[in-house]
Amino acid sequence: MRAAIFGAGATGTVLGALIAKRGKQIDLITRNAEHVNALNAHGAHITGKAEFTQKVTALLPENAQGTYGIIFLMTKQTANKGAFEFIKAHLSENGAVCTLQNGLPEAELADAVGKERCLGCTATFGATFKSAGEAELTSEKISFALGSPFGKNQQIATVKEYLQCAGSVTIINNFTGARWAKLSINAAFSPLSAITGLTFGQVAKDKRGRKIALTLLNEAFAAAKSNDVKISKIQGHDIVNLFGCKSGLKRAISLKLLPLAVKSHKNIVSGMYFDLKSGKVCEIEYLNGAVVNAAKKGGIEVPFNEKVIALAHEIECCARKINAENLNALV
Repeated sequence: MRAAIFGAGATGTVLGALIAKRGKQIDLITRNAEHVNALNAHGAHITGKAEFTQKVTALLPENAQGTYGIIFLMTKQTANKGAFEFIKAHLSENGAVCTLQNGLPEAELADAVGKERCLGCTATFGATFKSAGEAELTSEKISFALGSPFGKNQQIATVKEYLQCAGSVTIINNFTGARWAKLSINAAFSPLSAITGLTFGQVAKDKRGRKIALTLLNEAFAAAKSNDVKISKIQGHDIVNLFGCKSGLKRAISLKLLPLAVKSHKNIVSGMYFDLKSGKVCEIEYLNGAVVNAAKKGGIEVPFNEKVIALAHEIECCARKINAENLNALV
């Protein structure tokens, strides 16, 4: 069995280093040539919540040879076209692709490689790219929810073995519900972090940020419900029960709980922030855009999700700067 991570950025580097540390073969594939050279020369240097350096094999996509039985897809969805071309050329006949992308990526992936070769995984950890060869793990715990919205997959047990090298793995039958659990949280905190430059913890501590995040969260819950999706528990917690606001009292309680809920991920800064900061197009259409699309299909409105998308696009067009005062546009 040969395995690879396609899209070895910050989180991909952390995952690859942890898998290699447990003695499994894994190739780290990225288009960042400087990162590839540093990884091969000095190993993957992981800092933050873990401190170690691990020897790894890193490759540019054009230097990959042969086929892989498992490919972990960890690029941003804005890079899917090139990623799918690589996967079609290098995935073995009976192999599987496990996407750890944010949003709802399985449908597009299945169109490219076939439902029988498609697995999905939601990962509850964050990482920050520090420099070539170095990534900072920003979460205290690493866990995965693994499954497929298309039924059983013969490779799921093998994929689980790889992911268990990095953290706990739960195989989820209602994988669509698991996707929506992660999407709801991402849609609430990632865009606010991106347009302000704040960490998830700082967003939750800010009075404005906390209220807006809770509203975005409830819009995602409503969008899922309008499409008959039952949101799964995440790390054992029923987030709809905890943060679904049906009354003023429940909302007040939820606002107090929110900073505690993100405590273990308080140091995460959205990857979209780094894209916006560097003048790139960010993934917001695949996160909050997925909520908006589902809401339209379900016949409901999600104005806060629409507004935060508009703010991100203004930053992409240099019509707005990244700062905490962008929260006022949502208040």
